[in-house]
Amino acid sequence: MLSRRTFMWLAGTFLATRPALGQVPGGDLPRDQLLILENPEGTIKNAGWFNIWAINAGGQTTGLHQNAMDTFWYIDPDHGINGVWDNSLATEKPIYNKNFTEMTVKLRSGIFWSDGVEFTADDVVFTIETHMKTSGLRWSAPVQVNVAAIEKKSPTEVLFKLKKPNSRFHALFTVRWNAMWMMPKHVFEKVGDVLKFDFNPPVSLGAYTLHNFDRGGKWFIWKKRDDWQRTTVARYGEPGPGYLAYIDPGPPEKRVIEQLNHRLDVIHDLSPEGMFTLAKDSPSSVSWFKGFPYAHPDPTLPSVIFNHRLEKFQNKDVRWALALLIDIKAVSMASYRGAATISAIGVPPTGLYPKYYFEPMEQWLTGFELDTGKRKIKPYDPTVGKQIADMLRPSLKDQIPSDPADIATAFGRGWWKPDPEAATELLQRAGFTKQGERWFQPNGEPFTVKVMVEGDLRPVMTRAGSIIAQQWRRFGIDANIDVAQGTMLDRRGVGDFDTFIGWSVETWGGHPDLSFFLDSWHSQFVVDVGKVQPPRNWQRWAEPRLDKIIEEIRTIDFDDPRGVELGLEYLKLAAAEMPIIPLMAYNVFATMDTTYWTGFPSLATKPYTNPVSNWGNTKYMMVNLKPTKPAK
Repeated sequence: MLSRRTFMWLAGTFLATRPALGQVPGGDLPRDQLLILENPEGTIKNAGWFNIWAINAGGQTTGLHQNAMDTFWYIDPDHGINGVWDNSLATEKPIYNKNFTEMTVKLRSGIFWSDGVEFTADDVVFTIETHMKTSGLRWSAPVQVNVAAIEKKSPTEVLFKLKKPNSRFHALFTVRWNAMWMMPKHVFEKVGDVLKFDFNPPVSLGAYTLHNFDRGGKWFIWKKRDDWQRTTVARYGEPGPGYLAYIDPGPPEKRVIEQLNHRLDVIHDLSPEGMFTLAKDSPSSVSWFKGFPYAHPDPTLPSVIFNHRLEKFQNKDVRWALALLIDIKAVSMASYRGAATISAIGVPPTGLYPKYYFEPMEQWLTGFELDTGKRKIKPYDPTVGKQIADMLRPSLKDQIPSDPADIATAFGRGWWKPDPEAATELLQRAGFTKQGERWFQPNGEPFTVKVMVEGDLRPVMTRAGSIIAQQWRRFGIDANIDVAQGTMLDRRGVGDFDTFIGWSVETWGGHPDLSFFLDSWHSQFVVDVGKVQPPRNWQRWAEPRLDKIIEEIRTIDFDDPRGVELGLEYLKLAAAEMPIIPLMAYNVFATMDTTYWTGFPSLATKPYTNPVSNWGNTKYMMVNLKPTKPAK
């Protein structure tokens, strides 16, 4: 953990070389009208590329997709500004026919692009037809796979005709982190090659338009539109900040320094040590939790991802044995310094999922039995979250909640008990043998497990992988870290790994439907090692019982209560088979400085949206922000 002395040394070094705010973004703007946010993309290589539909090293989270783009619907990962579902460019939810081969979208009128042209069905038709005839755009593949035709029924209504039934087609236009954004027809219809058009400056459909940007890619400034009333967020009021600056503030220690000096209002993420420093030294800094563990739990599930194409992981006894060798309390302390929200089941403990899934699963988990070949055990310990809280309470005292519900929200519920004896029995039943202090596979080869991590690019996950490999190694398994810094995504895609610390589960958070990730787990999408696996079944797990669950989900409405029942069936199957080892939510130390702005989202008082600055949903944060010191 970085000490306070280390941070003070870094501060002195950094401030001695750091130009004043007036020499960097927003220096000529009134500070009480400017909100400065971290863009976690860092420095954008092709800064002048604003064509978000064509991939060419431009930025997405420079403020572009948060504040200049729009689409039909948003689902908030938390509670939402007016419920988790928001009809943005659409006036109501998607309207399907009985067999889900057609989808009607009714559009909001009176919405204008920033150049004064009204948004209509013509823009929607143009967007879809452009993707149908142009391969290589960001959303070409899902459009070409699904859409047979699109019809303009009126200026405010379009009809999608699908190639096959798809009750979840609307998810393509529903923002979780992002979604398929609408294109301005009147701009792009004049372009020869849409793949080569930079869209600079961009014409905005959101409440902000581009004011200026650094050609070197360090910062992007957006100005509130004079006609913000003609955008979809105007339903919730006027956005507070007059200007938004999305910047690359540098590594975690520099982000801390910038916020301590009130030059960075919203930090996207920090190391635990950086968060602890701000909690101690910056009274104006706030986070999702009022106190420890501070971080916002994103609807993403970091896990141990097995490569099921490798024979050594194809027996569930082996996967379960490895799970029973993990001490999740040690993983929590090593990775997040205790600020983790653990999960034993195949969804993250975030948003509204405690209500939909964790509470209903608790009794089943407590009674769940695992046959080791020699005996039956009940591996679930419902008190692990409380144990972590108790471990932290002596040093953090009143910051640690005592109410069981608050402990579950902050630290999670239960997890699997470490049980080396049961792990031994499971491995022996699978044909593994221990010779001396080492384990061997049924074929006589040493049992080796490499745990792929991203190194310094994702230090929290690297710490988790390191402690898990250490725990396996103590048991006699030849387990080691495989650092794939800068190559993780490519290697993940082609199956070049034993295991890795990452995620193949990403959920809506605010809606119980699991198809956002689960549909991709159908065995129809599994490919051999060496070929690129379509997202998100990186483990390449093929299971007929899961296929049946997925196939039924495809036939029911998005809001059908049966969806939750099928979600629970998936969770029970995944717990029994252990295709991945769920660990915890991806907790993001998003930190907001209230020196200039107030109204940021928080769990206790305003859980209206995710505060993490690169999410598309943060457009709703802007209408809730007010100057801390209103102008006189």
